[in-house]
Amino acid sequence: METDYLEIAIQAARAAGQIQRERLWSDYSIAFKGEKNLVTDVDRLSEDLIVRQLRAACPDCGILAEERGALGGGSPLRWIIDPLDGTTNYAHGFPWFAVSIALEISGEIRLGVIYHPMMDELFTSVRGRGAWMNGRKISVSRRQPLNNSLLATGFPYDRGVSNENNFDNFIQFQLAARAVRRAGAAALDLAYVAAGRLDGFWECKLNPWDVAAGKLLVEEAGGTVTNHDGAHYSITDHRILASNGYIHQEMLQILGVCRT
Repeated sequence: METDYLEIAIQAARAAGQIQRERLWSDYSIAFKGEKNLVTDVDRLSEDLIVRQLRAACPDCGILAEERGALGGGSPLRWIIDPLDGTTNYAHGFPWFAVSIALEISGEIRLGVIYHPMMDELFTSVRGRGAWMNGRKISVSRRQPLNNSLLATGFPYDRGVSNENNFDNFIQFQLAARAVRRAGAAALDLAYVAAGRLDGFWECKLNPWDVAAGKLLVEEAGGTVTNHDGAHYSITDHRILASNGYIHQEMLQILGVCRT
């Protein structure tokens, strides 16, 4: 069953990605969901397409999507969708964004798809079956210690008014690691940890659709995902830490000192 749903999710992700490639650097509308949180009509078009295709295949499945929120269903299955992760990048013509789709069954994430349209990279995972990119099995890096590692992070939209803004963490990790990147799409950051291109990722104030597919990818690629205290991570948790496992304790130590 999960293999069938994986193919459905792949088709929906690729179709949404095609829209995003075609519309990038063209005219589209931009609106605000907050002072700095953008949404474009490409977000909405992509989400409409994805929901339509997933609902056609599974009419009773629930939906949790960034733009429309939660839609109930009569099934224990729920799709968790970020139609365009990296909207701010997209709105500025910066080609770093992704489609993220996960399937949750009875509260457990069972499959995930992240599609990077501009590089035509498709990351997929099914629980217990490993992580893959364009049909090739991937795994986390073995790089250690932390000072040899490349990390990624992001900052919350309310960073200008909230004390929990991730600034202290960023400074400390810049000092402790080889480098830290802030590219602006959490789903891709997690996919890159799974592929061994990044060694660790942390962030706060993300939503379930930002992390559901990426969390499974990292775990299936052999990595470690916890909250900032080192405890079990749920997609509804406030803070995420994902790594290759080898640098996890070092990252936890820094997060424990900063607490922001």
